[in-house]
Amino acid sequence: MTLLRREALTLLGAAMSAAAGSAHALDAGTRATAFAFDGPEGGAMPLSAYAGRPILVVNTATACGYAGQLTGLQTLWTRFQERALTVIGVPSPDFGNQEPLDGAAIAEAARKNHGVTFPLTAKTRVKMPGAHPFYQWAALEKPGETPRWNFHKYLVARDGTLAAAFATQVEPTDPRVISAIAAALDKA
Repeated sequence: MTLLRREALTLLGAAMSAAAGSAHALDAGTRATAFAFDGPEGGAMPLSAYAGRPILVVNTATACGYAGQLTGLQTLWTRFQERALTVIGVPSPDFGNQEPLDGAAIAEAARKNHGVTFPLTAKTRVKMPGAHPFYQWAALEKPGETPRWNFHKYLVARDGTLAAAFATQVEPTDPRVISAIAAALDKA
């Protein structure tokens, strides 16, 4: 039994090393604009469509205790949209399955309950090991600053690099978020 367990652990370690090696290939010059999310009604939402613009990517959940942050995200979208900020909500079931809806129902609930007009993706995995490639890349760019719950925020700079990360507890309208957005908007 011990030999089988040791062999299984060795194989698991080798598989993890291989996966880490392929994930590390992402970090050599990869930019956020290399990724696309699925749209809530099908089709792709390529981040390349927002190239040259700062992008705030936030994993969301309509049934989460932090869902009120959708209103703060809408405030950012309204305030900075004309200056080229894009806010993208990424509904995720990863934390307590607090995104029970699918597809257009997510966008409808966010609109009805929080006035959301910014783009939302289809429901997406953001937690490792099965995270969407954008979140795998972000984990390499900002180790230790990965989503631990809903409403983790990543700010992508105009050049597609990861400029900042903000934990769930940091409200979208927190001065730290506003300052980081302003700095990203000011960089040409």
